[in-house]
Amino acid sequence: MNRRTFADSAALQEGPWTHRHVDANGTRFHIAEAGEGPLILLLHGFPEFWWTWRHQIPALADAGFRVVAADLRGYGASDKPPRGYDAYTMAADVVGLVRSLGERDATVVGHDLGGILAFAAAAFHPQQFRSLVILGAAHPLRQRAALAVDPKGQLTASRHLFAFQMPRYEHKLTAWDARKVADLMYAWSGPGWRGSSDFQTYVRACRDVIQIPQAAFCALEAFRWPFRTSMGLAGRRFVKLLQRPTPVPTLQLHGALDTCVLPRTAQGSGRYVHGRYEWKLMDEIGHFPQHEASETVTKEIIRWAG
Repeated sequence: MNRRTFADSAALQEGPWTHRHVDANGTRFHIAEAGEGPLILLLHGFPEFWWTWRHQIPALADAGFRVVAADLRGYGASDKPPRGYDAYTMAADVVGLVRSLGERDATVVGHDLGGILAFAAAAFHPQQFRSLVILGAAHPLRQRAALAVDPKGQLTASRHLFAFQMPRYEHKLTAWDARKVADLMYAWSGPGWRGSSDFQTYVRACRDVIQIPQAAFCALEAFRWPFRTSMGLAGRRFVKLLQRPTPVPTLQLHGALDTCVLPRTAQGSGRYVHGRYEWKLMDEIGHFPQHEASETVTKEIIRWAG
């Protein structure tokens, strides 16, 4: 059993960016920032942290954008409060970050959980967003429907979500030097990336960061909230609010080999966008397009945000 203690500094990877903290929605968020121009806000997924965008940050800054990659609530070097992992609060975090950065609006790029939060925030507060780019995620209502109607597909692919509901599962997540994190990321990645040194470097960093005290518990709480509230008033209200299509222009990039969020689950997300919408399926790519096809993803973000 690994007994090392990791501090928030494990998330402070060096590079052509500046680290600082900003206060938003009552929480202190760590960000990595570069460039000047229209704001692009980058939101990571599970079980990751802001460094998932390390290939995009300098390229987007060079293209004339102000780029901010944030650690979500409970992740990396951001605050880890015991509460606030419901979708309402985390979507409000996104809106609060845009405002705290001194901007009226932003292009928001979200992967996995970050994509779910981007969809929700754009449905609740569309005036705060110029556009969305969603990677490796489905609209929350598409994900919810697929779990119910696709038992041999998305339900099976989401078996980790059911494991997350187990009490104290965060200890299993961090056991043996967070081996479970490496196993999940390997299973979800495309074959081209999972055998690379880039994969090994990034997964090692994610294993370290998830072992920061309270980080694993906080990460799982965001996935426990939908199950706890699915039949309650809060859950029904959330569904009702999300049924209102967003006018925010949305580009959806998805790996054809994604085994975490199946392409057929994500593809129906366009019904919840009544603004400009594009769907692009990426051949030979798994759940992490920003790593597996980093240059293509960067070019698509520039095209959509420009």
